[in-house]
Amino acid sequence: MSNDDSLDDLLEELDSQDDLTTAQQVLSVRMEKRRYGKPVTIVEGFDLPDAEIKGIASDLKSSMGTGGTVDDGRVELQGDHRNRVPDLLRERGFDVRE
Repeated sequence: MSNDDSLDDLLEELDSQDDLTTAQQVLSVRMEKRRYGKPVTIVEGFDLPDAEIKGIASDLKSSMGTGGTVDDGRVELQGDHRNRVPDLLRERGFDVRE
């Protein structure tokens, strides 16, 4: 049983290090106008695997009821969401610069 306890301790330590990594990342949120003047919110600065970025993008899209994509390690959301995205990312433990 002591072997299971050490494994649990190791898993908890790895999980806490993941939280530290998330908190150390500084993300930037900006808005671009695309074709026909349509606004797109860009979130950059992720240092995570693509699968995790896609999960974050999915959560953001669901929270705001909008479409979007992950492109070159950044999240692109349809519409101007600069006022809402930073708060949602901070709730997930990221440091956000606007």
